Amino acid sequence: MDQIVNLLANHCIMIVKISDSERRINLKLLNLFELSSANRKQLAQIPDLEIIDPEQVTPSLITKISAIYGWNQLGTEVLNQSTQLRFVQSNSAGVDYLPLKTFKQKGILLANVSGIHAEPISETVIAYVLAFVRGVLESEHAKQQSKWIGDQIRPTITTLHQKVAAIYGTGHIGQEIANKLKVFGVKTIGISRHGHPAANFDQVFTDHDAIKATEAADIIINIMPLTEQTHHFFDRSFFETLTNQPLFINVGRGPSVDTEALVSALQAGKLSGAGLDVYEQEPLATDSPLWGMANVIMTPHISGGFVEYGDAAFAILRENLKSILKNDRVARNQVDLSEGY
Repeated sequence: MDQIVNLLANHCIMIVKISDSERRINLKLLNLFELSSANRKQLAQIPDLEIIDPEQVTPSLITKISAIYGWNQLGTEVLNQSTQLRFVQSNSAGVDYLPLKTFKQKGILLANVSGIHAEPISETVIAYVLAFVRGVLESEHAKQQSKWIGDQIRPTITTLHQKVAAIYGTGHIGQEIANKLKVFGVKTIGISRHGHPAANFDQVFTDHDAIKATEAADIIINIMPLTEQTHHFFDRSFFETLTNQPLFINVGRGPSVDTEALVSALQAGKLSGAGLDVYEQEPLATDSPLWGMANVIMTPHISGGFVEYGDAAFAILRENLKSILKNDRVARNQVDLSEGY
């Protein structure tokens, strides 16, 4: 450590220059998600970072954990007991399941993995849409009964060209959904809290103008995060305003949709069909009416999944850990704890 001593007016003033190594923060990272051997090797190369696996946690160590990757009950215990917890890296895009108010009160930084789901979720949406528009769903139902229905459905199937899609949520995923739909000649309308222009959207409205934005829509897609404002956003009053019998797709958050209202809208013909990947209750109850609806495609919350998920999420973790160690800041995907995303 360099020391420079200046004597001014009979006073001794010591100016100390602190080296980068002395300024650096130390992190004890509790790993609650999957880390491949290659991931661990990369983390081992980061100075002043210690990886702790759940089986290594002791009563004395839990109070010293300063970062967490992933979340479960052990994360909650660390939150309650550690005096040094500074950073949490979620392994998901949505963070509505985390104690955001407590994070804010304790000054804990939070990051998500927003952005890595854009490709898989947008591809899932396209799969839903084409299954309905091109008669794939009806053909599959007929196959189960060994029926040939070509003459019946050929006059009823259509194309996506010149259709209108209203997409609730204009972030990474919403923009990529819009991008893919535009390839098919679809007009894309975005709905967001602020209503700012976004890539691949022909128009963007605020959520206060949602009814106006969806009145001409052939397809309604939800990709909004779950907040107090978006809980049951798609309720009975929303579905009752629909006159165009659109296709409804939910790849956002299950509780954004009032399930009873959705079922009623499908039964009443307010919606032509639905493509659902997320639900208010997961797993979906075995007695849910949705299981038996022929005009509903259901997937078990898999739209964001892909083989390389772990590596994609890890890249964000690694970048953020290096930034936290260097300057105590999140480099990528910091969550606004007040907004919830």
